Amino acid sequence: MNRGRPFNRGNDFRGGNRNGGFSGGRGGRGGFGGGGSNYNSMKGRQPGEGMRKATYDLGTMDTIQKNFYNEHPNISNRSEGEIEAYRNSLEMTVRGNNVSRPIADFYEGNFPPYIANALQEQKFEKPTPIQSQVWPISMSGRDLVGIAQTGSGKTLAYVLPAIVHIFNQAPQQRGDGPIALILAPTRELAQQIQAVCNDFGRSISVKNVCVFGGAPKGFQLRDIERGAQICIATPGRLIDFVESGKVSLRRCTFLILDEADRMLDMGFEPQIRKIIEQIRPDRQTLMFSATWPKEVQKLAEDFLNNYIQVNIGSMLLSANHNIVQIVDVVEETEKDDKLHKLIQEIMNEKENKTIVFAETKRRVDDLTRYMRRQGFPAMCIHGNKSQQERDWVLTEFRNGSSPILVATDVAARGLDVDDVKFVINVDFPNCSEDYIHRIGRTARSNNTGTAYTFFTFGNMKQAKDLVDVLTEANQTINPKLMHLVEMSKSFGRGGGNRRWGGRNTGGRSFGGQRNNSYGGGGRFESRDNKYSNNKFEGNGTRKTFV
Repeated sequence: MNRGRPFNRGNDFRGGNRNGGFSGGRGGRGGFGGGGSNYNSMKGRQPGEGMRKATYDLGTMDTIQKNFYNEHPNISNRSEGEIEAYRNSLEMTVRGNNVSRPIADFYEGNFPPYIANALQEQKFEKPTPIQSQVWPISMSGRDLVGIAQTGSGKTLAYVLPAIVHIFNQAPQQRGDGPIALILAPTRELAQQIQAVCNDFGRSISVKNVCVFGGAPKGFQLRDIERGAQICIATPGRLIDFVESGKVSLRRCTFLILDEADRMLDMGFEPQIRKIIEQIRPDRQTLMFSATWPKEVQKLAEDFLNNYIQVNIGSMLLSANHNIVQIVDVVEETEKDDKLHKLIQEIMNEKENKTIVFAETKRRVDDLTRYMRRQGFPAMCIHGNKSQQERDWVLTEFRNGSSPILVATDVAARGLDVDDVKFVINVDFPNCSEDYIHRIGRTARSNNTGTAYTFFTFGNMKQAKDLVDVLTEANQTINPKLMHLVEMSKSFGRGGGNRRWGGRNTGGRSFGGQRNNSYGGGGRFESRDNKYSNNKFEGNGTRKTFV
């Protein structure tokens, strides 16, 4: 087995032809790809509809090298009681057989020099909880599911094993395609993963390509043809390339599904299944998710082999406890004025980087124009923005030139900026999972942050779930929000002609007229339960937001 550098200099992958291309590749010696049919006939069909499941004769193929882990003596000498106590201290639970012990420091990972040196250059202090357990398991060649909240360090948890895996495989041949595939829900997240791959793969010339919609296909295909060993991709663009015969997955032996729950929420499950069916079944697969719903469990059962599950924190739906969560029960017509007052106070803070979430693209554009007319340095991103414009806006936000970013949920899980101090939910999302991921844009990397949420009668059906999230995070709950929970219960029992919300169209109406409002402001102090009209107030040394 060649354990030298796993890249191919000067290879030119000719990506298929007009009549069906490579049909997904040969599958190596003994492997036969499924892949696509005529690209020109794809119009009017669902992505991947013409793809057949690839078949592989594993007996005639090179064996995948998977196990590169040597346990450090410090870890071997620890008792089972010490290991259990260490996991408990990290709020870690593991499920599976023959689970490797967690590491407590980087040197205990026994990484090869090219990884150890890169870690030292990046000046990381110690592994995060998810990293401490994922590294030994994944470096041992096992399939794994990691459940952890956003900002937990999971990207580095899978990028380092991927690079080590690549380094120990046979060099690519012409047309092979990538060795490691990372699927992510959004282009923003894909680009952030690429940045980590660059930091740790550069020293040994492990190349990568980022494949996503909204950008020219030619440049992405060119990088694949030049022998990129890592492909970071959103499912939609990748399945386009695979189905058209432009990209082969026959050499892929290391698969990562990042934010699997989000990809399923976005409707990518059919594409994910089609993509995985193109990859040899003896691959190593790692899946990461912030939540563990039945749909994600089913995906793991279908495509992972004898996997180990690592969970950081409670299995219940929970938010980062470093975030102060403040909920204001308001009328829809009050939102703009309240946002203006809140932003005005936040901009007086020294650290004032803020993400404002709204439900629709049009609402994002309207709010951005409104804030700019008020003199606030706001910019926005959503799905209708070009990739060039999105990149520029995110650069301006990251460097502080425009400290206010207005966004739809396209940025809720894909944006990773360490110094975001405030999140404002002008519109409450459709579910508590999205709420948690939105507010998770602040308090990254063990920092603290504050999340403000405008909650209306129209959101009443989500009131109980929101209260559960607040209660789990030890937040003070606005009595008006609790009142909505009780009203929701009554509504569930009552039925009839009662209406709860905006218009008085018959029957009994709540919230349609200003004098029926239970909201209208509220001074909310997260820890001390103080309320008065038209003010937000934080706790401790935090300023009052008027």
